[in-house]
Amino acid sequence: MSTSNTTLLVGGRIYSPASPDATALAVTDGTVTWVGQDGPGRALHPGAEVVPLDGAFVTPAFVDAHVHATATGLHLTGLDLTGVTDAAGLLAAVGAAATPGEVLLAHGWDDSAWTSPRLPSRTELDAAAGGAAVYLSRVDVHSALVSTAMLDLAPGARAAEGFSPEGPLTGQAHHHVRAAVRAAVTPAQRRRAQQAFLRAAAAAGIAVVHECAGPDISGEQDLTDLLALAAEGGTCDVVAYWGELGAVDTASRLGARGLAGDLFADGALGSHTAALHQPYADRPGTTGLRYLDAAAVADHLAACTEAGLQAGFHVIGDAAVAEVVEGFRLAEKTLGQRALAGGRHRLEHVEMIDADQARALAGWGVTASMQPLFDAAWGGRDGMYATRLGADRASGLNPFATLAAHGVPLAFGSDAPVTPLDPWAAVRAAVHHRTPGAGISPRAAVNAHTRGGHRAAGANDPSIGSLVPGAPAHYAIWDAAELVVATPDSRVQRWSTDPRAGVPGLPPLEPGAPLPRCLRTVRSGQVIHDEFTRTP
Repeated sequence: MSTSNTTLLVGGRIYSPASPDATALAVTDGTVTWVGQDGPGRALHPGAEVVPLDGAFVTPAFVDAHVHATATGLHLTGLDLTGVTDAAGLLAAVGAAATPGEVLLAHGWDDSAWTSPRLPSRTELDAAAGGAAVYLSRVDVHSALVSTAMLDLAPGARAAEGFSPEGPLTGQAHHHVRAAVRAAVTPAQRRRAQQAFLRAAAAAGIAVVHECAGPDISGEQDLTDLLALAAEGGTCDVVAYWGELGAVDTASRLGARGLAGDLFADGALGSHTAALHQPYADRPGTTGLRYLDAAAVADHLAACTEAGLQAGFHVIGDAAVAEVVEGFRLAEKTLGQRALAGGRHRLEHVEMIDADQARALAGWGVTASMQPLFDAAWGGRDGMYATRLGADRASGLNPFATLAAHGVPLAFGSDAPVTPLDPWAAVRAAVHHRTPGAGISPRAAVNAHTRGGHRAAGANDPSIGSLVPGAPAHYAIWDAAELVVATPDSRVQRWSTDPRAGVPGLPPLEPGAPLPRCLRTVRSGQVIHDEFTRTP
């Protein structure tokens, strides 16, 4: 066997369900060429560069099927509001960070987890900011607290739906301000933010991300710059989506895989803007916002299918899900079931969906792009979902098991910066769903965060996202030395990384157990993140 440009990993644990006892992996010219045991690996590849794993764990690299790169990078490099617990803490953080004459962008406040639900008024925010323009996005990025100086940069916001004279902005008012925020970000600042995001994704064992861009999210220049940065090499691959109706020519010009991602059918539960059949439990006067009707959904599906593009929608509330499903039914009448399914369309979030709707989506070949850390953050009988909807309605959210049982392909992601770039935490959240019976197996969760992401982006190669011969060499090496697992008799033992132990499978995913740390991430054979020290 030729060993030209071959790397041979030995002495580890290779996660390849087809070869559960594998300890070695060979990669030649960016492709997996062999999986098996150390001895045969060394014999078959005598001239290879040998990488001793010293018991480390190797998996397919993850795919994050829903991200916002620049917003995440700005969050990573700027003021982080995720640890704020009340209005006073938020105002203090703003006061310490705001600079007169500069725009302050910060993200992550979540009033549903505060010790007191009172939000600061705009008057208080102005005082804390000292007159600076301030934009503070809520954790779900569907509403924001803004200062008067920020409003002055977006004069149309005051007359738009969703404007509040003192509280958070939602709906179109928020979109106006978000456009002003984009305009305030300099090219240099945007590049630094995108670099920070790509580094963080690679360090999390992620080799491919799906950027969900759009005119109300990030803008054409932002997406163009991100794709150019990724094309420079040495980083994650970026699959682009553009969320806009009637924009086939725009998608072609931008190099977008589809007119999908954050094409809003509704808003978000945390901001009371997801579209519901019944009113919010904690705000009985509202059922949220619906941005698209079934006819618009059907027209978009038809246009994308005919153009060979993926269509897709951001959809969360049950009323919005029903409208989108009806749109698919209307599109089927025009296109036929086979053509509609051939479009491999996708839906983002789909948090409130029932079994009949899941069965229908499966028949149309629709992928559910979902975020398990939403349930970890907001599920349970005392979480934000229960506060917004009541515990009974909330218990049915993010039903991974129902979707999988009815044949809906799953693709997992973070919606960063809404939740962190943390694939193993997402896998654990999908397994240990806050509603008993709604989770899926560890293997299914890993598949959704690896192979599922590739397939959601239209990959036709069934091997991609797996460690099998012929697959692109997208993989990550993990430090498993400190992983532990509790035994049934409550003793704690280390998860063995000794390949001689012959224990196939995944690391322990029990709540509270430490998760693997990424040592190296490889995309198509190229190292894009490296903390791995090889044994001499």
